[in-house]
Amino acid sequence: MFKIGFVNRIVSYFPALKSELRIAHLPYTPTQYVSKNLKTTALYSFLFTALFFFVLQKAKLSFLLLIPIFAILCILIFEYSLIRVKAKIRQREREINKEVLFVGRYLLVKLYSGRPLLNALIETAGGRGIAAKYIKEIVDDIDTGNTIEEALNNAMIYSPSDKLRRVLFHVNNALQLGIDVTKPLESVLEEITREEEIEIKKYGKKLNTLVIFYMLAAVILPSLGVAMFIVVSSFINFPIDLKGLLIFVFFIVTLQFIFITLFKSVRPMVNL
Repeated sequence: MFKIGFVNRIVSYFPALKSELRIAHLPYTPTQYVSKNLKTTALYSFLFTALFFFVLQKAKLSFLLLIPIFAILCILIFEYSLIRVKAKIRQREREINKEVLFVGRYLLVKLYSGRPLLNALIETAGGRGIAAKYIKEIVDDIDTGNTIEEALNNAMIYSPSDKLRRVLFHVNNALQLGIDVTKPLESVLEEITREEEIEIKKYGKKLNTLVIFYMLAAVILPSLGVAMFIVVSSFINFPIDLKGLLIFVFFIVTLQFIFITLFKSVRPMVNL
């Protein structure tokens, strides 16, 4: 549907897309991803433009406005497809950050028990969770013929998590310097632990503020507002119909959903 030259020209405007797709673990090349999303963009833009056709017809406006509307929709929908890649990276980062301490400590225990680094990585890769799967990718990279240093370096480049990247950096750096891996690994794990403790304290302070706003906006104001409205409406003889009640319920449900989403978004993904 789209010519390769046109797709490649669009890809050239997004040089970071190749690495972002690999970090997000999406099984596409930049050309495949852009081509796929251009088709989706064209379809949805056409459908939304068709809806605007009836809006313009109802408002008795010029149909020439459909041209800029279609162009704007194409840009917005295509930009959304690129944002989804960053959202996937962010999701993987949060999932790995939640498990990085457990995986790091497990690896440290194996090293302290006398296991060679490669054997410790293999045993760590056998665990559950996304961080263990990421370690398995390092082991698979070694199995293809790369050295441990090369595999760790590749993992650092394409790691969505800064915390995991720091763990791998200290392990790789110790290997290159020819020193014991356990001391640098233990040091970086203690540093990450302190950072996560600080994140939890900050979250507690944010949570206190959000709870106050929640109590005011989602509990006190709606309940007092309804009570006052009922009292006032009884004096001025203002009827309360089912439609108005449903609008109010919808507003409350929407407000509750916004606060639940907000609480989840500020929660740090840590697991001490």
